[in-house]
Amino acid sequence: MSSNESLANLLKEERRFAPPEELAAAANVTAEAYEQAAADRLEFWAAQADRLTWSTKPTETLDWSNPPFAKWFADGKLNVTYNCVDRHVEAGHGDRVALHFEGEPGDARTITYAQLKDEVSRAANALTELGVTAGDRVAIYLPMIPEAVIAMLACARIGAPHSVVFGGFSADALATRIGDADARVVITADGGYRRGKPSALKPAVDEALTKPGTEGVRSVLVVRRTGQETAWAEGRDVWWHDLVPRQSDQHTPQAFDAEHPLFILYTSGTTGKPKGILHTTGGYLTQASYTHHAVFDLKPETDVFWCTADIGWVTGHSYIVYGPLSNGATQVLYEGTPDSPHQGRWWEIIQKYGVTILYTAPTAIRTYMKWGEDIPAKFDLSSLRLLGSVGEPINPEAWVWYRKHIGADRTPIVDTWWQTETGAMMISPLPGLTTTKPGSAQTPLPGIAATVIDDEGNEVPNGSGGYLVLTEPWPSMLRTIWGDDQRYLDTYWSRFENRYFAGDGAKKDEDGDIWLLGRVDDVMLVSGHNISTTEVESALVSHPKVAEAAVVGASDPTTGQAIAAFVILRGSATEDENLVEELRTHVAKQLGPIAKPKRILPVAELPKTRSGKIMRRLLRDVAENRQLGDVTTLTDSTVMDLIQSKLPAAPSED
Repeated sequence: MSSNESLANLLKEERRFAPPEELAAAANVTAEAYEQAAADRLEFWAAQADRLTWSTKPTETLDWSNPPFAKWFADGKLNVTYNCVDRHVEAGHGDRVALHFEGEPGDARTITYAQLKDEVSRAANALTELGVTAGDRVAIYLPMIPEAVIAMLACARIGAPHSVVFGGFSADALATRIGDADARVVITADGGYRRGKPSALKPAVDEALTKPGTEGVRSVLVVRRTGQETAWAEGRDVWWHDLVPRQSDQHTPQAFDAEHPLFILYTSGTTGKPKGILHTTGGYLTQASYTHHAVFDLKPETDVFWCTADIGWVTGHSYIVYGPLSNGATQVLYEGTPDSPHQGRWWEIIQKYGVTILYTAPTAIRTYMKWGEDIPAKFDLSSLRLLGSVGEPINPEAWVWYRKHIGADRTPIVDTWWQTETGAMMISPLPGLTTTKPGSAQTPLPGIAATVIDDEGNEVPNGSGGYLVLTEPWPSMLRTIWGDDQRYLDTYWSRFENRYFAGDGAKKDEDGDIWLLGRVDDVMLVSGHNISTTEVESALVSHPKVAEAAVVGASDPTTGQAIAAFVILRGSATEDENLVEELRTHVAKQLGPIAKPKRILPVAELPKTRSGKIMRRLLRDVAENRQLGDVTTLTDSTVMDLIQSKLPAAPSED
């Protein structure tokens, strides 16, 4: 059976989920949006830009005179932070909660929009006192605390592009990013709380600033979070609590050109030098704001929104800071891990704050599947009305579990595809319109042009697979790779002429809906057949004994690549002599004999980065009996020792 046939069979068996009548009747976006965008795409985006407050309203929508270097709304001027904070206060919503902060130890803070305006103004004045001016880069290396959001907004307020670095990255990774952006100031904390104990951050900054290339840093602004003993460089280091509170709470935001740089965000998990993805102001905020309004059907007067991402990733930029705040949303901000101090912490938070919209990653959903549905069942999750998925393709089994056990089998799920590079969502169901299919991102959003093509660049027919490409510029697109226009051209625009190649494989089903299959390097070539790691992982997780799976293609002298699978069993399942063959047979039945894994290894944990992504590169090293590559970005590097100690016997050959 071919991979395409297996997908078709899956779809025949899948249930479809129509939008709830009540949600559909009051949805923010109707079918008219698709019609308007199809009739005049640029006019559609110009209308979305009108959702923002401009100091100088743009008269030009798109300048594509030098592709692929786009300019959106180029003659307009605005201030991002004014749009995210001040205008809501001026509209009489100053008492509305902007952030419900929940610290991992259980401390909590509630910050209204009026309070947020005051705090951001003080922070903007503090950065100005430190000598930061428009155009200077500021590195932010913080835990998930309110000061992280405040720091980003303060930078945007004064036109200083920020480069947020995930707090789990090493000193070397931090130094590389500080140096590449030539940052003038670093904002950090003594530490944050993770898994029940303080986790230091400042020592990594101190070490990073001894590395070549970081000489441009003049000041380090330090938030006291944990009270840990902290080394201090006099003349360079400044406590947040000494500098920021004494500033005036009055600050007049300055309008900047729509193409003024807003932030640089470095992609992680790739080989070689990290890519500094540059996003600018007007187009980015237009699309982040619109997609948050449309895809989550946000009602700011009544909804409580929670995106569980970290601000170190683009999801945190677009759907914790800029998208939600531009729409006047009330949000939850949580510092810690899902299992501290217990495995029900997320559901406890939803119950406490009455969260109505939850946006999280398939990795987290599968982790909760592994822990068991009895844990969320202990909490009142009835406030939830919409669920979202982001970060990687979600397998149908996890999608259905998420809807059933978190959404009480009534909430729509929006499975969103986008990237650091795209800046905002590109492909997703709309909850008031789309009849959803478990595991499918489905259709490009209004105003987005995306399709699936083959090796020759031809659009594939329904029922076929290939490469996901974007065929028209979009407002929130990356403008370049910081300091390296040629790398931008080579990386994203060289494979297919006049098309942005996303690096992801995808398929169109018989209805033309899009199913993401992961990065193209996660597509295995077995005996001449393209087999997606995502499809095999989904098949394995659909077995009642499997909680999570990671699949890689390992070199094989006979078939080119052979499928190697690493599986975590569900709590009640046991590893017996028949298990591996049972799972291999199950996959063969689901996807066809060609997709049967040659090797399956039950493991206790999978190697994951601190952002929750599975490091398949390391699993490929294990499968091919190679020396392990770099493990420094793993949450727990000892996981690889455990996996290697359990290497299976010679695999079966059938």
